[in-house]
Amino acid sequence: MEKDKWVLEMQNVSKSFPGVHALKEINFRLLPGKVHVVMGENGAGKSTLMKIIAGIYKADSGKMLLHGEEVKFQTPRQALHRGIAMIHQELSPVLEMTITENLFLGKEITLGKSRLLDEKKMNKSAEELLARVGLEIPPTTRMKNLSVSQMQMVEIAKALSYHSEIIIMDEPTAAITDKEVEKLFQIIRQLKDENRCIVYISHKMKEIFQIADEITVFRDGSYIGTYDADSITEKELIKYMVDRDLSQIYPKRENTITDEVFQLENASQAGFFEDVSFSLRRGEILGIAGLMGAGRTELMNAVFGITKLNAGKISIHNRIVKKPTPNKMIANGLGYVTEDRKGNGLVLEMGVRDNMILASLHDLMNRIGFIKKKKAAELSLNFKERLAIKTPTMEKEAGELSGGNQQKIVLAKWLMQNPEIIIFDEPTRGIDVGAKTEIYKLITALAEQGKSIIFISSEMPEILGMCDRIIVLSGGKISGELNGKEATQEKILSFAGKNV
Repeated sequence: MEKDKWVLEMQNVSKSFPGVHALKEINFRLLPGKVHVVMGENGAGKSTLMKIIAGIYKADSGKMLLHGEEVKFQTPRQALHRGIAMIHQELSPVLEMTITENLFLGKEITLGKSRLLDEKKMNKSAEELLARVGLEIPPTTRMKNLSVSQMQMVEIAKALSYHSEIIIMDEPTAAITDKEVEKLFQIIRQLKDENRCIVYISHKMKEIFQIADEITVFRDGSYIGTYDADSITEKELIKYMVDRDLSQIYPKRENTITDEVFQLENASQAGFFEDVSFSLRRGEILGIAGLMGAGRTELMNAVFGITKLNAGKISIHNRIVKKPTPNKMIANGLGYVTEDRKGNGLVLEMGVRDNMILASLHDLMNRIGFIKKKKAAELSLNFKERLAIKTPTMEKEAGELSGGNQQKIVLAKWLMQNPEIIIFDEPTRGIDVGAKTEIYKLITALAEQGKSIIFISSEMPEILGMCDRIIVLSGGKISGELNGKEATQEKILSFAGKNV
């Protein structure tokens, strides 16, 4: 197609942040009626370029052309007015507001020329948008009462409400169910038929080859190439992304499994899980599988003492832990890498070092309550190097780093505690294949050192590739248990659907 048919073109776009050259003379273009997937490791520059297109960042140099006309957006609102909408990877809803209020924030419908809101009209429009994304929820529901999955679908509905010509989707399926993914793909195909441009960022290879027309690869802030989706293989794509062979994505395990270190007996929590019992052994990687809503995260929150059990008991080394709290569980040798790294794993406004030492403050304080700065600096630097965390300085705000580096900071925070038992809840969600491989190696090494691991993942290949034993939850109950060597995707899915 001729150049004048391009809807959007980025020419030699560069962008730097303090200590980081995020984009280096990037070229990129979009054609109407196409799904253009953007690939690259965390920190490759994907989200930075999208934020320039959406008016959130300003490029240091280069041009952006919209239908051949150079544009320079000063704000996201200007980009919206020119037909560019973005669905962000990190959700930021106004939790105390209703779904309708969030959908129409900044573009409220009023009664005639008055300033009074036309709530009836907005609720009706909101109902139509929710129906389009397959959500059967009253639009007057407050956002705080929704699951992360439902919030993500509301964010997708919000992007559709702008009727934009270009829709950027940054990790739109990171926290939604398979059924919702199918609905999203149906919506994307409808948008293609309407000749819209879809920019799609994801680390899920299976999705990419289902939906992509074109694929552009970035690496370390540089443009590598654009390829027709039907002319490139998954192996080639990974090689372009990481510039190294990742044939052994899941490392070979040489862990020795010995005695039981943890027991959960007849645990129940009203509305979430019921009569759950399992044990964990030294050196074991125990997988917890199940569909979205099966109760996996809720169970781990209760195990760690974030929420309370209605019934059941927890034992560590055959000693019952009474009335568990996070502090008590940490004292008993537990660490918890939570599913929501930005919500409760990190303090985004704090620096890298300060985030790393959060769980170790008690050990790093002197007798009069001050932090031993030298010890804290040495310890955090050691873990930065050990986990290959990319940051210009240790004072850099965690919120400004890539998802993979943020996840490594959370890991460092807990590894400093040297816990005996570590719970990993979706440890690779939203990070690239290269960073995933590094985390797999780290978890495997911990098991080989005799640590006991609970590994929760929605990605079936991870569960099959990483775990010695697999427990499947369905409807808040254990529906099956499998030896890792004998487990298959079909067996897991059979158990996962039992109580649904």
